[in-house]
Amino acid sequence: MTTLVTGGAGYIGAHVVRLLQQRGEDVVVVDDLTTGAASRIGQTTLVKLDLAACDAVDVLTRTMIEHKVDAVVHFAARKQVGESVARPAWYYQQNVGGMANLITAMENARVDRLVFSSSAATYGQPEVDRVAEKLSGHAINPYGETKVVGEWLGRAAGVAWGLRFVALRYFNVAGAGWPELGDPAILNLVPMVLDRLERGERPKIFGTDYPTPDGTCIRDYIHVLDLARAHLAALDYLTSDVRPHDAFNVGTGIGSSVREVIDEIGRVSGLDVTADVEPRRAGDPAALVGSPDLIESTLGWRAEAGLPEIIASAWEAWQAGPRRIGG
Repeated sequence: MTTLVTGGAGYIGAHVVRLLQQRGEDVVVVDDLTTGAASRIGQTTLVKLDLAACDAVDVLTRTMIEHKVDAVVHFAARKQVGESVARPAWYYQQNVGGMANLITAMENARVDRLVFSSSAATYGQPEVDRVAEKLSGHAINPYGETKVVGEWLGRAAGVAWGLRFVALRYFNVAGAGWPELGDPAILNLVPMVLDRLERGERPKIFGTDYPTPDGTCIRDYIHVLDLARAHLAALDYLTSDVRPHDAFNVGTGIGSSVREVIDEIGRVSGLDVTADVEPRRAGDPAALVGSPDLIESTLGWRAEAGLPEIIASAWEAWQAGPRRIGG
């Protein structure tokens, strides 16, 4: 079997590529290398391409036919909420346009299995303790909206020409399956805290007056390797003729507060993680935790790592990189 992975040189994509290789499958990576790095995928075939480019459909179609691609895992997208608010048209062009080009090429090449990297951002600010899949469609920023539209597009292609489609809605991804595959971007809480510590600065907490036990926001943190395994389970699910659901939360169902995450970084690293408190950020829900019940019952997948394992692996990966803390 050959799987094409868009964004496969990035943080999550590289983990999926490695797991596919470990189970003996051929992989083709398509990535524009804006945030990814070719060194993360070894000798895997790499096609450098912006999915929103004018020639993307032709390049993707040829690539799929040439490599006899059977399935696609689609990660490639822009994913900064603030940037999406500032540049909404560009986000739609990149994320929705890129996916439209990909699905068009899949139809041309007769590749009918697609796992889509969706997001908990499709839920907006739900007023429930644990979010279930039926509550999606209420995104509050352009980034989340592009993920909602991406799901619509996948389902529409299923009706139009038989695309077998599944969307995985991620919560907060952290950690590393291998030290060399740590998160290279400073966009999420764990690398942001490590970045500040490396620079000799204090971590920041945005708001300590939320209606939570310690006053800080609560999120569902999932180990990136658990998330990568969910993609393989989804690929296997698409081979079945019985697929009662096409969207799944990928989370633990357990929330950890910002302060708990920072304290765990301090415990693992031995560093002083005393934080500076800043005002709340607009649009941050007090808590966002996903129910994993549907993916467990349908795909047989469940997260294995908890917060201590996630933070320990993130710390090991950071220390293995060029910005090691403490010499």
